[in-house]
Amino acid sequence: MKNLLDGIEEVLLMGPGPSCVPPEVYKALSCKTLGHLDPYFIKIMDEIQILLQQLMNTRNRLTLPISGTGSAGMETCFVNLIEPNDPVLILTNGVFGMRMQEVAERLRAQVDNIDFEWGTPVIPRVVEEKVNEKDYKIIAVVHAETSTGVKNPIEALSKIVKKTNALFLVDTVTSLGGIEVKVDEWAMDAVYSGTQKCLSCPPGLSPVSFSDKAFTKITHRETKVPNWYLDMSLISQYWSGERARVYHHTAPINMLYALYQALLLIFEERLEKVYKRHEENHIRLKEGLEELGLEMYVEEGYRLPMLNAVKIPEGVDDLKVRSTLLKEHKIEIGGGLGPLAGKIWRIGLMGHGARSENVDRLLKALKTILHP
Repeated sequence: MKNLLDGIEEVLLMGPGPSCVPPEVYKALSCKTLGHLDPYFIKIMDEIQILLQQLMNTRNRLTLPISGTGSAGMETCFVNLIEPNDPVLILTNGVFGMRMQEVAERLRAQVDNIDFEWGTPVIPRVVEEKVNEKDYKIIAVVHAETSTGVKNPIEALSKIVKKTNALFLVDTVTSLGGIEVKVDEWAMDAVYSGTQKCLSCPPGLSPVSFSDKAFTKITHRETKVPNWYLDMSLISQYWSGERARVYHHTAPINMLYALYQALLLIFEERLEKVYKRHEENHIRLKEGLEELGLEMYVEEGYRLPMLNAVKIPEGVDDLKVRSTLLKEHKIEIGGGLGPLAGKIWRIGLMGHGARSENVDRLLKALKTILHP
């Protein structure tokens, strides 16, 4: 029987994720599997928690990777913190804000939503007016909206939420590891991310962090968390170093090796250099695209360095360009979602992929396709 794995070709991943994985992380995946309660593996778990706390700039004890992709992290935050009829406010300016709304509604929360134009940031003034109207249990927003390339003003929003009794829930799936995430300083009570973006690790884990305020909410619920697998009161007993580990589920051992190695690489490079590398290559890409006659979709002050939304010129076939990039140049970029389908390309410069040689290779390929 033919093994299809033999036919996998190397593709330069410059879309909205997953991102390129460095050789050291692939090597970590191939390390010998240990048991999920093996003392040596528990040492690795402890180190992962410490590294995640440093990356997120938090002292939250409940900081750990959920066994599942970023969407599992989103479900974890909402399912643990929402009880039926809780008033929840979602700030939406893209697909992933809409997903937050969908999850909250499925949990039977009373969901209010403020919609902002796609490609523009959440406006703090509008949010402040809304939160003065009702006592919300949760206010939720996406830090880096992957569907549009917009960076939302989390620090300004945090100051508004601080004046309320609400928990501040933030999606950092695309931002973590590419730009600063200051969980404690920005008073973020529940945060989730994903390994497949700027952490340069394969998809499969979702780092989360809960403040003491959020964990108190979990432990004082009137009803049980309606999802056993994602119940943080149970998972925390497996990840806690303060007492004997309590088995919850079989952790994805080798994926945790990979995350551990990916985090080590980030800190070996040093965080400030990692953030600078993302910004410098974003500028290199922007300038190169402009030379090809292409325009950025998002206003300059709100652009993400790791997810670049680019307007597709009139008369250019979106699918044909992306297909040619993949088939002839072995480069993947993303198309637009929802109302932006066919209108933008989403070019990722995430983690290990945010390098000048990758930017130059993409620009050369686009020039060949757009200006033959």
